[in-house]
Amino acid sequence: MSAVTLPVVLAEVLARGDVWRGDTLASLPETALASGHAELDAELPGGGWPRGNLTEILVDRNGLGEMHLLLPALANLSLEGGWLALVAPPWLPYAPAWALAGVSLERVVVVRAGKDAAWCCEQLLASGGFAAVLAWPATGIDARALKRLQVAVEGRPTLACVWRSQAMAALPSPAPLRIALAAGERDLQVRILKRRGRPEARPLHLTLPRPGRLPRALAGPSLSIVATRSAAPAAVA
Repeated sequence: MSAVTLPVVLAEVLARGDVWRGDTLASLPETALASGHAELDAELPGGGWPRGNLTEILVDRNGLGEMHLLLPALANLSLEGGWLALVAPPWLPYAPAWALAGVSLERVVVVRAGKDAAWCCEQLLASGGFAAVLAWPATGIDARALKRLQVAVEGRPTLACVWRSQAMAALPSPAPLRIALAAGERDLQVRILKRRGRPEARPLHLTLPRPGRLPRALAGPSLSIVATRSAAPAAVA
């Protein structure tokens, strides 16, 4: 290859969205889904939640506002006619909150999976019939299972998120995007542990809707504590 053509070829390679310099973020805007939080979008490759790739959300307890982080994107997907699957959620969706956030409740499917949450999630992703698949495995899910989920969603226009404990943060994962959440005094702390591109040096502090600051119909949590894993989920509508 001549010295003249090498810069041209290199420029063409760097123009691809799945290739990036070490000091920049990957750019795949056609697969990104705006999160509804401008500060977060600015730190996500492509400018939003990745579709066609697995996202890990690491959190030690529910009720921090973690679902409000995703509700704007889920609302857009459902309004476009997409189906949303919640696999083994720890609580049931709080219908008034989801509806006022813009989610079409008739497009939400709750899957009671138990120990088979990882397998159910893989089948839903592989089917290609869902715009978003969110999973809360009741038991530990290892790197091999995560890899299968990544393979199942790769290249599909699907938002795929798996909730895990923050204790897993030190372990390697095939998920291209890993985010750890913690409660701040008046906000939600978001740490991007892994992404395609330069590492994130500082946590983000996002102000999300909180009970008491919302209209009465939206004053409940985004997931209802009434339901537990041992109880059969009821309809979300």
